[in-house]
Amino acid sequence: MAAPAQISHDEMEELREAFSKIDVDGNGFISANELTDVFKAANLQLPGYKIRELTQNLMCTGDLNKDGKISFDEFTNMVHSLKSTEVAKTFRKAINKKEGICAIGGTSEQSSAGTQHSYSEEEKYAFVNWVNKALENDPDCKHVLPMDPNTDDLFRAVGDGLVLCKMINLSVPDTIDERTINKKKLTPFTIQENLNLALNSASAIGCHVVNIGAEDLKEGKPHLVLGLLWQVIKIGLFADIEISRNEALIALLRDGESLEDLMKLSPEELLLRWANYHLENAGCPKINNFSSDIKDSKAYYNLLNEVAPKGDNEEIPPIAIDMTGLREKEDIKRAECMLEQADRLGCRQFVTANDVVRGNPKLNLAFIANLFNRYPALQKPENQDIDWSALEGETREERTFRNWINSLGVNPRVNHLYGDLADAIVIFQLYEKIKVPVDWSRVNKPPYPKLGGNMKKLENCNYAVDLGKNEAKFSLVGIAGHDLNSGNRTLTLALLWQLMRRYTLQILEDIGDGRKVNDDTIVTWVNTTLSEAGKSSKISGFKDGQISSSMPVLDLIDAIQPGSIRYDLLKTEDLTEEEKLNNAKYAISMARKIGARVYALPEDLVEVKPKMVMTVFACLMARGMKRA
Repeated sequence: MAAPAQISHDEMEELREAFSKIDVDGNGFISANELTDVFKAANLQLPGYKIRELTQNLMCTGDLNKDGKISFDEFTNMVHSLKSTEVAKTFRKAINKKEGICAIGGTSEQSSAGTQHSYSEEEKYAFVNWVNKALENDPDCKHVLPMDPNTDDLFRAVGDGLVLCKMINLSVPDTIDERTINKKKLTPFTIQENLNLALNSASAIGCHVVNIGAEDLKEGKPHLVLGLLWQVIKIGLFADIEISRNEALIALLRDGESLEDLMKLSPEELLLRWANYHLENAGCPKINNFSSDIKDSKAYYNLLNEVAPKGDNEEIPPIAIDMTGLREKEDIKRAECMLEQADRLGCRQFVTANDVVRGNPKLNLAFIANLFNRYPALQKPENQDIDWSALEGETREERTFRNWINSLGVNPRVNHLYGDLADAIVIFQLYEKIKVPVDWSRVNKPPYPKLGGNMKKLENCNYAVDLGKNEAKFSLVGIAGHDLNSGNRTLTLALLWQLMRRYTLQILEDIGDGRKVNDDTIVTWVNTTLSEAGKSSKISGFKDGQISSSMPVLDLIDAIQPGSIRYDLLKTEDLTEEEKLNNAKYAISMARKIGARVYALPEDLVEVKPKMVMTVFACLMARGMKRA
């Protein structure tokens, strides 16, 4: 029998995502009877008898855990062996080995010595070209740009933190105050500061960076660099694929569907619906994904033809898409012809003809998102019976909570705060982050049945409230499971704030050998640290009006890391609102630069929002205690 083909990096990521969808408690195991669900989630259909045979083989060889659980490694071993079996030709086609995967040696805190990490050459090529284009006119990056996508330039270029800081600001403007980026005559110390700033700012916009350190970036570890860069790029690409920020998306409403239903869709789901909206208008078959269904380029061709400017806007000249390439018999030639037309729209980024033909899901998703951002070709519906009151944008507080939650690596990722918490699966993961044990045998896990599915979610929410009251000892008076399930904003935020507060205080307690910390402890530490450093600032509490100038925060940062604050860049007296915001932007970025993982926004300091102010001082206290 031929040796089984290896599993590529892209395939492994797809398998890991499928496994995690079923392994909702995140313990690394699924039960044997959930194996069918995992294969379905990975879009790898196997007959029932084959799955039973695989499970039986595991039991006979002793590979299956005694408790009947299957680990991710055992699952991938099944996939690995199936790639050479005769029984699953369709399966083998679905996981047909892709080219361009590089394996590198390396270790991480989460893996044993000698672990092999793989990375995708296609991703490296795509990301390099995207960064080159995005930063081509930035004078601060001329020392590393343009990068050659055929070399390892990217992994060296991120080593001083500049490129990452710039890309974060492109994805979420004004996240990093440019004044805080070290740009000239870089030393090991100032490079470390840039990398701290990049990592903590990435976390603040919702990137999961728990297993990535400054040293990893300095050394240019490919799998970690590409993983972080993809998160940053994706956040930027998805920023406007959200109905409250792009009301034209309401055109995608289907008959009998409410605006609330549409708002619950993830950016990926909205992109798929957008593509199918235009394909339907073109009289073409719909697609179910951006991988196997687009390999022949025909859907892309018709989509480009639909969204290309037609000349109905005087400011945008018409662009006629040449459809003759559809007649090409070879998929690769057809894909290249299609991309030539995409290039005429300025939207060729992220994919090569090979990426299209192989159905690379990540890069094709990026290609479609970029096309949408350039040419949505949607009109906001007029005279339609729509409840416009439901179209409320995300508040700063909601965005902060959502980014904090996502930075912890929850599964699934939270796109819409209330809808994505309605089954409490994410809330249970947050409980575990604050060391509140969850009995996962009591949790109903997705996929939920069409009939009675919401009842299953409500049972989860009831259990989540019970945990908060009885185990976490939160104040949840008047909060019931129904409130979480129905997305009651005020009451859901009340629970999230207590989770975030406990998480923040827990970090302080861990650093302080378990000593309990409360608001008074933090205020006392802040004032003592300021006084010992000879600073005149002090605070009476987290509602102190002086905080609106950001001077107590800036002085505290300078007390923790003497000489770090450039006071010549600041206005300290008789401040206008604009000057206060200017100080606050500098303060938040400087806090992150010295190593504090701050999630609050500059406006929170200017408006003296006590909850967020508390987290800023707590994070700085944690940083100060580490340096002590």
